Amino acid sequence: MAEFLVKIADERGRLVQQVETGFSESEVRDRFSQQGFLVYWVKPRGMLSGGKIGRTKKVKQSSFLIFNQQFLTLIKAGLPVLSSLDLLIKRQKDAYLHSVLQNIRDRVKSGESLSEAFTTQRAFPKIYTTTLLAGERSGNMEEVLGRYIAFQRMALTFKKKLAVSLVYPALLVSVVFVMMIFLVTYVVPQFAKLYQDMGADLPSITQVMLAIGLATQKYALYIIVAIILLIVGLVRWKNTDRGANAIDGTILKLPMLGDIWLKYQVSNFSRMLSTLLTGGMPLVPSLETAGASMSSRRILNGIAEAAVRVREGQPLAKALEAQRMFPDLSVEMIEVGESTGALPAMLNSVAEFYEEDVQTALGAAMSLIEPLILVVMAVVVGGILISLYLPIFTLGSHIH
Repeated sequence: MAEFLVKIADERGRLVQQVETGFSESEVRDRFSQQGFLVYWVKPRGMLSGGKIGRTKKVKQSSFLIFNQQFLTLIKAGLPVLSSLDLLIKRQKDAYLHSVLQNIRDRVKSGESLSEAFTTQRAFPKIYTTTLLAGERSGNMEEVLGRYIAFQRMALTFKKKLAVSLVYPALLVSVVFVMMIFLVTYVVPQFAKLYQDMGADLPSITQVMLAIGLATQKYALYIIVAIILLIVGLVRWKNTDRGANAIDGTILKLPMLGDIWLKYQVSNFSRMLSTLLTGGMPLVPSLETAGASMSSRRILNGIAEAAVRVREGQPLAKALEAQRMFPDLSVEMIEVGESTGALPAMLNSVAEFYEEDVQTALGAAMSLIEPLILVVMAVVVGGILISLYLPIFTLGSHIH
C-alpha cells in the first residue's frame, strides 16, 4: 500500500488535509466519497517535495490529554470503543482533533484496530500508538491507557514549570531587543538631523553611532529580508542530519545550559521507557519507541545505537554507557534496576530525580542570567544614549 495526501471537506464545509494509505488514488477517492466527504484531490505523497508538504501536524497536548481522560472514563463505564468515539467526537471543540477522530472512528468501524487507526493519522506521539498496541495485545486497555495518561499529565506539568521559569528572561530579552531597534532606527536618525543642522564637530563615538543608525534606517528592508532568509536557512539546515547534529552538539557544549538540556532529555527518555515497559512492551521495541521521541538528535542516534546493542544481547546500562552521553548516575541506577529486576520502577526514579535536578538547575541559571541581561541592557542602552548626548554636554561645557 502507498501513501497519499488527501484534501477533503466534511458535511460542515471544513477543509482537512491528511495522509492516507491505499492501493491507488481512485481507491482512496472512492473510500472518502462513500463516507460522505467532498474530495478535492488525492495525490501520491512521494510527489510532494519528498513528503514535506504532506507532513501532518500534531494535536495539541492539552486537548489530547482531555480526550484520553474522557476516553478512559467511558471505557471503564463499559461503553464499546465505537460508541465512546462517537460521544467524544460530538463534544470535541478542537477542530483539528475532531476531524482526525472522525477518520479514526471510520477506520475502526471498517475493521481496523484502534492502534492501527491512530497510527495512520501520524498526528499522535509514537509512544501513544505503541501503548495502545500493548493494551490490545495484553487485553488490558484500561490499565495501559491509565498509565499513559499519568505519563502525559506529568510531562505537561513539567513542561509548564519550565515555561514559567523562562517567561521573565524572555520578556527581558524582548524588551532589550525592541528598545535597541527603537533607539537605532528612530532616535539616532533624529539626533543625526539635529547635529547636521548645528554643524557641530562630533566625537568619534557619536559619528559611529549616527552612521549605524542612518545605515539601519536606509537599509531596513534589506536587513529584514536578510534576517528572514537567515532564519529560514537555519530552520532548513536544522532539519538535515548534519545541521541537527551540529546544533545539538553546540547546545550540549554550552556551560550550564547544556547540562540542563541533557538532563531534561534523560528524564523524558526514562519516563517514556518506564511507561512502555510497565505496559508490557518488550525492551527493544520500547527502547526504539522512546528513543524516536527524543528532540535531541545526538541522543536519538545514541539510543538507536544502544537498541542495536541490546538486541545483540548487551545489558541496557552497558549499551547506554558505551554512547558516552548519559550521566554516570543515571547509568548506575539503570544497572541496579536491571540487576534487581525492577527496571521500570528504577527508570521512574531516574526521571523524578532529573526532573527535580533540572528545575533546581534552571532556577539557579535564571538567577544568574536575569541580572546579566539587566546589566547588558543598561550598558547597551546607556552607551547609545551617552554617545548621542555627548556632543550636547561638550557644547554646554564650551559655553561655560
